[in-house]
Amino acid sequence: MLAGRYIYALVLPGFVFFAIFKFLPMWGVLIAFQNYNPFAGISGSEWVGMQHFSNLIQDEHFYILLRNTLVINLMNLCFFFPVPIFLTLMLNEVRHEWFKKINQSIVYLPHFLSWVVVASMTFFMLSVDVGFVNKLLVYLGLDTISFLSEPQYFWGLLTIQNIWKETGWGTVIFLAAVAGVDTQRYEAAVVDGAGRLRQIWHITLPAIRPTIVILLILRLGHMADVGFEQVLLMMNPLVNNVADVFDTYVYYRGIQQGEISLGTAVGLFKGVIGLVLVLCSNYVVKKMGHEGIY
Repeated sequence: MLAGRYIYALVLPGFVFFAIFKFLPMWGVLIAFQNYNPFAGISGSEWVGMQHFSNLIQDEHFYILLRNTLVINLMNLCFFFPVPIFLTLMLNEVRHEWFKKINQSIVYLPHFLSWVVVASMTFFMLSVDVGFVNKLLVYLGLDTISFLSEPQYFWGLLTIQNIWKETGWGTVIFLAAVAGVDTQRYEAAVVDGAGRLRQIWHITLPAIRPTIVILLILRLGHMADVGFEQVLLMMNPLVNNVADVFDTYVYYRGIQQGEISLGTAVGLFKGVIGLVLVLCSNYVVKKMGHEGIY
């Protein structure tokens, strides 16, 4: 009984945090169904039902926002999501602990840089005027490339930035899963004559498969979310057609133009999409014989 009290005491701060910052603010979703007036408050604002959702879907930019958001997330899902898994497998094969720790520290560092720094680094690397990549192209007698102002490069740049910045941090969970594998299984595999690749395929990957599945489901739940800071810092008038996403739409319409109700409606719309994707992907995963998130 006493041990149970300690467990509840450990859980209490997390529960209080979610109650205050996650559950209580959900009262604000009512704004999405009103013409919200900050002076009248939620209780005194006019109720308009689904009008803002209708306006969102009928907006001429809606399908552009939806396309850009989904494409950016699909590229991250296809190219960024697998990279931490491969990096984890590579780090797990390093036998010198000091070398492994040094590499882990190096790949973790970009995660702690702000997107302002990352965007600035990208500018100094790829801009036509001062970017050393274009200076190298000129030195080699080639034409410069407008990486930052050509729409066809924008989605790829965002994906590469995510890979560079977040891959190391993404390995933390996978390395924790690998650390839980019984070393006797590797020893038995060596006795049976299995090489390193077979050990990875038959021991390491099955050990982290539940973690991969859970993170994949959670990732699908964020398919309507794009890193706002990253996109805002990288976009410019020449790439707006491929850069505008729901998050920037909320910023320009909801904050700059004061359409608070519309911004709230977009947020709720994104939340519903995420919930549906999580439920559907969890159902499919369970049908395939894997454990889901619930």
